Amino acid sequence: MSEQTGAWLRRERESRGWDRPEMARQLIAAARSRGDSHMPGVKSLTHNIYRWESGDGVSQRYILAYCAAFGIAPGDFPRGARVAAARVAARTGAGAGGGAAASTAPDPVQGTGEELLAVAHDASERAWQAEQRGIGDSTLEQLRSDVTRLSREYMTASPLPLLREMRRVRERMHDALDQRVWPRDTAELYVLLGCVNGLMGCVAADLGYTTAAEELARAAWTYAMVTGHRPLMAKLRLDLAGLSYRGGQARQARDLATEGLDCLRSGPTAIQLHLLRGRAAARLGDIGGAKKAIEDARRARDLDYADDLTATGGEFDLSRASAEYLNGTLLAEIPGAAAAAAAQLELAVDLYALGPGPGETHGYGTAALACISLAGTRLADGALDAAAAALDTVLALPVSRRIDPIPQGLSGLRAGLAAPAFRESALARELSDRIGTFTSESVTAGAR
Repeated sequence: MSEQTGAWLRRERESRGWDRPEMARQLIAAARSRGDSHMPGVKSLTHNIYRWESGDGVSQRYILAYCAAFGIAPGDFPRGARVAAARVAARTGAGAGGGAAASTAPDPVQGTGEELLAVAHDASERAWQAEQRGIGDSTLEQLRSDVTRLSREYMTASPLPLLREMRRVRERMHDALDQRVWPRDTAELYVLLGCVNGLMGCVAADLGYTTAAEELARAAWTYAMVTGHRPLMAKLRLDLAGLSYRGGQARQARDLATEGLDCLRSGPTAIQLHLLRGRAAARLGDIGGAKKAIEDARRARDLDYADDLTATGGEFDLSRASAEYLNGTLLAEIPGAAAAAAAQLELAVDLYALGPGPGETHGYGTAALACISLAGTRLADGALDAAAAALDTVLALPVSRRIDPIPQGLSGLRAGLAAPAFRESALARELSDRIGTFTSESVTAGAR
């Protein structure tokens, strides 16, 4: 379309007292009156109007909308696009005098060329719409950074304020999806939503809200499955398997861990899946399966592995101390392996005491559970003093960090302290009372 046609469009618009947004609204209304309900929004059309008035071509669709908005016949539109408009008008019956305009017999070659130009203009316009992006790279970078930060803070922060921050970040992701985004942006936002919903599920479990934790993990799984992100799918199956195991559903835990391993066979998540499947197998009486899981976990640990989820760190990675702790808890389930379990758990507690290695993050919850497991092995050997010493750091945790797995683990120890062997022990009574006070004052006391 020529600059003269663009100037004509501008004059016609201004003569009616319309600015460009109003012209866009008029075009939308005109199109709807013709049964076209798929016009772009006012903002996109305003940009198009600027281009058209600068000399860019108008497609057949918008020529007819202009004619309806201006109250003119397609034949009165400037000659540069008139033939194409007249042909469409003849087919649709749009505009007064449309039939007369269509009766003009244009040169076939010229008419074909003008139709192709109109098709090209329409393709260009739709490509421009596809190019529009409501969020930028800086927003995505910030959201990635937020997920990394939240994953690492989960290991060390108190759960309640962290949950509120996770919810804030998740709302930003939902708002971003409400914008015009590219397909690749949508895929990345889905992965990030899977991560943050998974982290929120972990916090819900720590607070004792198992039903909410399961629902959040399944919502996260949906995002991971839609994007085909197998490392995240494996991690979320691990989370659900852990919830099932804690709930006494060993068979379901084993099946979920197996599903997770179908997604991923090596790396930190695979190690945890192997060891959890082994614990579930031991609980079901499959000692051979439990021993095999230890070997499978060792092989998975020996393989070089890296992915974008592991690089996030925190909850999505596994420190050496945590790996030793999980191995120790599995050994404790195997008959005749009590000494090996105690040695493994002592190593884990020592590693936690030394602090995280390069690139690692230690979770206070897992460190506390390692101490509780070690105390359990010492109590089973009748070493009450050693059991009490193992619990010193646990019982000193502030109320805000007394998450549900910790008092749940301590309750098993308290039952052991009531055994006949410790009935006359003042230390056993004192330790039992300390555990009772700790549990009653925990952050999850009201959730149980």
